This record gives sequence, C-alpha cells and structure tokens, in this order.
Amino acid sequence: MPRGQVYTAAVLMVVALLVAGIAVWGGDAGTTSGKGGDLPADAASGASPTGSCAPDERLVPGCGAWWGAYIPYDEDGSLAEPVLAFEKKIGRKLDLVYTYHDMSGNKVDGELLTEDEQQLGRERMLMLAWESTVWTERHHENYTETQLGWKNIASGKHDKEIIDPQIRRLKAYGKKVLFSFDQEVDARIKEGAGTPAEYVAAYRHLYQRFQELGADNVVWVWTVSGYLGSAEVMKQLYPGDTYVDWIGMDQYNYFGCHDTTDWKTFEDSQRPTYDWLLENISAKKPLMMAEFATAPDLADADRQRGWYTEIPEVIRTMPRVKAMVHWNRPTSEERRCDLTVNEGPALAGYREAGLDSWFRQPVPTR
Repeated sequence: MPRGQVYTAAVLMVVALLVAGIAVWGGDAGTTSGKGGDLPADAASGASPTGSCAPDERLVPGCGAWWGAYIPYDEDGSLAEPVLAFEKKIGRKLDLVYTYHDMSGNKVDGELLTEDEQQLGRERMLMLAWESTVWTERHHENYTETQLGWKNIASGKHDKEIIDPQIRRLKAYGKKVLFSFDQEVDARIKEGAGTPAEYVAAYRHLYQRFQELGADNVVWVWTVSGYLGSAEVMKQLYPGDTYVDWIGMDQYNYFGCHDTTDWKTFEDSQRPTYDWLLENISAKKPLMMAEFATAPDLADADRQRGWYTEIPEVIRTMPRVKAMVHWNRPTSEERRCDLTVNEGPALAGYREAGLDSWFRQPVPTR
C-alpha cells in the first residue's frame, strides 16, 4: 500500500499484548491461531496446467502476465463478496487476489489464509503480504500500527507464538501462494522498523523458518516502493537472489494527489523503476507491479481511461513484468486521490485492458 503517502504516526501500544495473543484493537476477533484453531484444508487440486504458457514452479506464467487486484473488505467484514462484485464489473475473473496481514495473530487480520481467502483461492492465486506490525484498527483502516522491530524478528523472539503457527497454516494449505514480507520495505525504516541490515536478517530468518517447517508452497516476493529517491537504500535491503523468487514494485500516477502536479502516463510512471530494478537489483527475477493505479484528472475524466487502455501495448515492451496488481482503494477521502476503478472512465479503461490476451493465462490449481 502507498505507505509513505498516507501513514499517520503510530499510536502507542503494548507489544506484550501481541505475544500474549490478544488482538490490540479488541472486539470479537477470537483466539489467535497460535493458541489453536483449525488449519486450512489442502487446496492443491487437479492437474497442473500444461503447454508453453503454463506457469513454472515459481508461478511465473510462460506467456503474458497475471492480472490481479487488491480489493478492500466490505463493511460487513467480507472479502469474497467485494472481490466477486469487482470481477462482475470488469467482465473477468482475477488471476490473483492480493491481501494484507499484520502479526497480531487475531482471526481478522493476523491469521494467514482466512476463510474468505481460502474460498477465493480455489479458483485464483493468492498473494499474502505479512507486516511485522500490529495494526490499531481492523484491516488497517487508518494505517496506524506498532512495529515489532526487524531485530526481534531476526532473533526468533516471535517464532513460537506468532510466526510458526502461521507458517503451519500456509503449509497445510498446500497450494502455492505468493508471499511478501514487509512490502514497500524502503518506506519502513523511517517508521522505526529497523536498519537495512536488520531487515535482511529478519527476512532471511523468516525464510529459514519456512524451510525448516517444510512450507515449500510459498513463493517469495521482495517488494519495494520503487521510489528512486531511495535507490541506495533499496540496494541495501535486497536479501539476495537465493531468498527471492519475484521482485515487486509499487508505482503510481498520483497527479494532483500528494502534492504532485505532473501527469505521468502508465509508461512514465512504471518504466524508470522497471529499468532501475533490472539494472541494479536483478535482471534474472520476474517482476510484479504489486501495486499500481492512477489518480483522476478532475478536469479531464477520459484521461484516466486512456491511462489504463495504454497498458497492454506498453507492458509488452516490459517482458520481465509477469504480474500486475491494481490497488483498488482510495488513499484519502479527496476525490483527486481516488485510485479506484469502480466506475466511469477508469472502470472502462481498466476493463478493456484486463480483457487483452496478454492477461489470459491458465491459472494453476496446485
């Protein structure tokens, strides 16, 4: 999510609550998965897709790219219903549904593979972003949180109560999932998560815990904002090719939002970071536009439509991009910051782009 633009100061919380397995924002979240609860059913089913466009073991499609989105929960706490409603609007099923979790351990936000995720994952791929924080409100409504600290993750302090139970849930799920630890990591240093070296140690420790517990159905996505003002920091944050399957980037055309004034086309908003990552991080890894969207031009509604209809032609010139995930949530209540494609020209353009053959590949069931 666009962290550097919308995060407010984290409120004070007692991290001991987390270790004790209590949901910080209370309510009826239920017990933590660390204290018990049913594991997910094995979702691996059917034969793997075959042919030249079939995905490989890292879920990289042989042709084109996956078409995905992040869709917020609705007011009733459902994820499945808004995803299905969104798919009806865009005239197709999403290949990939992206969701976010904290490390509270509660069933609403801290339990990987909720019931809704498991339901959606039967016919789609899942990408789970796991943050080393405890959120103040359900579903990170106001983006306030407490950092657990990368050095604490790296030391194994939270393995028994928080990390290992969630790894076991992912292992039980069986079907491969894309997984990102502390996405937009370059924006988290100033939020108090730790140093680049501490992040690398935390990432590698988490990776090793997955390996030790036998959760080999996880595909690792290292995700940065892609803001090139943080170029040197991003280099320091890379855990190494051994620990990374995909590289993710989150770039937007904010236009009149967040004190920006220049309109960037889809290509202008994505190309610089794409080229930089290939040159400075790795040219071997598949790339994911793990979040992308455009703000509207309030003086020209059709401009947003054109931004999306440009995607199929441009993305063919970026062959390392193998997945695109739209961020379908406004960054504020201001209309100029509405990044959604729920209606009007934005929906028309996004719908047209998503029906292109480049984004029509066989989705794995295992």
